[in-house]
Amino acid sequence: MDRFTVGVEEEFQIVDPETWALRSHVSELIASSTPTLGQQIKRELHQSIVEVGTKICENIGELHDEIFHVRRELTESAERVGLAVAAAGTHPFSDWKDQVLSPGDRYASIVEELQQLARSLLIFGLHVHVAVPDRQTAIDVMTEARYFLPHLLALSTSSPFWLGRDTGLKSYRTTVFRRFPRTGVPDRFDSWSEYEEYVQMLVDLHCIDDGRKIWWDVRPHPAFGTLEFRVCDVPSRPEEAVMLAAFAQAIVVKLHRLRAKNLGFRVYRRALVEENKWRAARWGLDGKLIDFGQRVEVPMRELALQLLEFVDDVVDELGSREAVNYVHTVLNDGTSADRQLAVFRETADLRAVVRHVVMETKSGARGVSR
Repeated sequence: MDRFTVGVEEEFQIVDPETWALRSHVSELIASSTPTLGQQIKRELHQSIVEVGTKICENIGELHDEIFHVRRELTESAERVGLAVAAAGTHPFSDWKDQVLSPGDRYASIVEELQQLARSLLIFGLHVHVAVPDRQTAIDVMTEARYFLPHLLALSTSSPFWLGRDTGLKSYRTTVFRRFPRTGVPDRFDSWSEYEEYVQMLVDLHCIDDGRKIWWDVRPHPAFGTLEFRVCDVPSRPEEAVMLAAFAQAIVVKLHRLRAKNLGFRVYRRALVEENKWRAARWGLDGKLIDFGQRVEVPMRELALQLLEFVDDVVDELGSREAVNYVHTVLNDGTSADRQLAVFRETADLRAVVRHVVMETKSGARGVSR
């Protein structure tokens, strides 16, 4: 099990604690955070976004402590310079047109290529990295793990608002990102060499510089030797981030174990998985996903418990039972999207929604607790 190390990257909103609007002050936040977070913190295309990555963690218990540590340091650093941070897939009312872009050749190249698609990409995600033993395992497990991407998305939804409107979706971030090329659920690849040929063809034909511009919902990371799950909205509560990472790791380990026993998981077509992904983005926990084998619709709340059962035989060895069991709290309290919508129904004030998200994000700054 020690091969399947884990780490996450979380993208946070930088907000004004008086107006609750986004502020393009990433330089001030990084300067305040560098003494404690060092190279773990970095800027993104928009200066109102900051990304923080954990260290490589041997197990979920270590990741739990690291996520709480990162949020505590980030929150305290923000407060020192008169800012706040919020974890949600979209900001409820700030407009992308008002945000300042980061300088640098890399960002200029992205904007030149993708134009308004890049400028309007004011979204915030959670990326989970799970180490895999070898490249072929990465491809095999990626192909099978695609089935669970809608489940992870439904459990992470945190972006019901966009430009001051209730979108009617639990994850509007998903629809914003799908405008980018090379996003969504990946096609099936039967071998590493087939995947490598695909990437090389895109490079040769000047579509991409390298594999970093393939932004699928799950992908072999081009440098880290991990499977990177990119489908999730960034969740507001730190416990939710730990839970999602624990599920991603457990899914990888379970699928790897099945393959070692020649019991591979059934592979479904990309188009079918995309149907479930749409349902997850639209309705979150309150929707139904399709069981394509049985040709029936199943409530997502039931599927969350089925996912828990699916990984049951690996979580004790991974030390992640407590983390995945947090799904019961999510089913009871709702996801961040559900809680944001509840605040808005009660207050009719999107600033109150942002304030609520900031407080939930800050719940990870009170110290490490179990």
